[in-house]
Amino acid sequence: MTDKKYDAGRIQVLEGLEAVRKRPSMYIGSTDSRGLHHLVYEVVDNSIDEALAGYCSNIDVIIQRDNAVLVQDDGRGIPVDMHEKYHKSALEVVMTMLHAGGKFDSESYKVAGGLHGVGVSVVNALSEWMEVEVYRGGKVHFQRYQRGKATSEISIKGESEGTGTRVIFKPDYEVFETLDISFETISKRLREMAFLNRGIKITIKDERTGDEKQFHYEGGIVAFVEHLNRNKNALHQPPIYFQKSRNSTQVEIAIQYNDTYNETVFSFANNINTHEGGTHLSGFKAALTRTVNDYVKEHGLIKGGAKLSGEDIREGMTAIISVKLTNPQFEGQTKTKLGNHDVKGIVETLVGEGLGEFLEEHPKEAERIIGKSVLAAQAREAARKARELTRRKSALEVSSLPGKLADCSEKDASKCEIYVVEGDSAGGSAKQGRSREFQAILPLRGKILNVEKARLNKILNNLEIRAVITAMGTGVGDDFDIEKARYHKMIIMTDADVDGAHIRTLLLTFFYRYMKELIESGYVYIAQPPLFRINKSKAIYYVYSETELEKKLEEIGSQGTNIQRFKGLGEMNPDQLWETTMNPQTRTLVQVTLENAMEADEIFTILMGDKVEPRREFIELHAKEVANLDV
Repeated sequence: MTDKKYDAGRIQVLEGLEAVRKRPSMYIGSTDSRGLHHLVYEVVDNSIDEALAGYCSNIDVIIQRDNAVLVQDDGRGIPVDMHEKYHKSALEVVMTMLHAGGKFDSESYKVAGGLHGVGVSVVNALSEWMEVEVYRGGKVHFQRYQRGKATSEISIKGESEGTGTRVIFKPDYEVFETLDISFETISKRLREMAFLNRGIKITIKDERTGDEKQFHYEGGIVAFVEHLNRNKNALHQPPIYFQKSRNSTQVEIAIQYNDTYNETVFSFANNINTHEGGTHLSGFKAALTRTVNDYVKEHGLIKGGAKLSGEDIREGMTAIISVKLTNPQFEGQTKTKLGNHDVKGIVETLVGEGLGEFLEEHPKEAERIIGKSVLAAQAREAARKARELTRRKSALEVSSLPGKLADCSEKDASKCEIYVVEGDSAGGSAKQGRSREFQAILPLRGKILNVEKARLNKILNNLEIRAVITAMGTGVGDDFDIEKARYHKMIIMTDADVDGAHIRTLLLTFFYRYMKELIESGYVYIAQPPLFRINKSKAIYYVYSETELEKKLEEIGSQGTNIQRFKGLGEMNPDQLWETTMNPQTRTLVQVTLENAMEADEIFTILMGDKVEPRREFIELHAKEVANLDV
């Protein structure tokens, strides 16, 4: 299919490329691994935009042995005729000038994710080299670039039967901290794209390892929801699904409830994962709450005319919200929040219509969903009462803090840290070894409640969890306020054995489900206590793994050495604990981050949920990655 209107005249230029290499983070977020992978996404997004326009059905991504990346599609091919204003081929204009592209012309692209036009030119600027082949007009057109500048005129390499674009680029070692492209990271993004664009086929190959995956989902976002719920028990089959449009805005929704107590909602605008939500998510939530309550009232399902809250209705819900619109307004190039004001009303109206139709046509499913929401409302009220027990009477009133908390004297939260420690024995050593000025210690007795299998009211009745919440001062759930955090470092310190790993996972599951902003703000850390203490003559060495022990013994010689293995934190005296695990000058902390919320949600469900088989498969798959196993 050929679009005669998509030619050089459609390529509009706003400004040049000068600042990109000087300040790359302004355009791709960072120069670490995240920014590196963003380059791949930008090129793939161009192919996805061709698919959205109806001209592309196959996309191939190949990670080459030297970490160069090839992206090829069967779209229309970038225009190669001369640009009237710039006296260069349209291809060169697109590849070498910022804010140049067909996305500003609504006739060429009705809907696109790469609407800022900085994508592929920024990739070019931040690449050691790039080569582009365009299959168009029966010819193969070729041009090569180095660090954003063309090294030759566009040339004809041969004949071509089809159309499309083939881009190969090598990220620049002068710009990036690492050039190691992750096959798994890219695969996750491509799978997401395939779900959001029903019928498109995306293949990824890794020439370094031989790994290969293909993503092709005729079910679209319905298949996406089913995929997210595959380790959970669904309350109804098939998922709720509807697609509606108004003016130039398309709204596509898929919803499926499960028997967990957690809400999993992902929103997208023009295929961009809007991590921070925006007007489309606000419209969806408003419509969901209003429509369900209208149905409840009309059918007299709750005595006394009580209303369900949005939180009640979203308990156990997995949903995908996908909107496609002509002129999206994102906050910044990273596109994490949709800002179009008119979209909220459009989504609210269309979701209200679609959901209302479903509830009327499926009374049994409606009854099941509303029954779960009513139980959630009852639990919410119980949780509200339980939450009162965790609130502090005043900002710094010590009497309301947990009795076993050894607080610090510093009042500036940004300078304070709290160690959540496994067991009273380790807690005693930590209290004696710490710096009382800025380090607080909270010992926990045994394993906390598995929050994956409990509602908030039950969770708040757990003494150990309540102690953590009260000590932090932020509140929990709806009451959570990061500004009230009493410490800017929450450090989990457990034994380096199976029980310690279990306690870490239980705590992290709680933080992820109910205090996620602590993780997102970079406040959560995991301490790394040593496994061995080596004495040789008067020298003392601490090592943190079997492998490190072998290397150190090779380095210093094993003769005349005394090796002590620490089976638990309680075996260390206070001085040792301070020196190895608590002294900011010598300790090792691992910061807990959320690179991928979707993956984190899946892992916590697998590890802490009801289904045994997914957990067994996960353990078998990752068994070789275990560093320390206590048997």
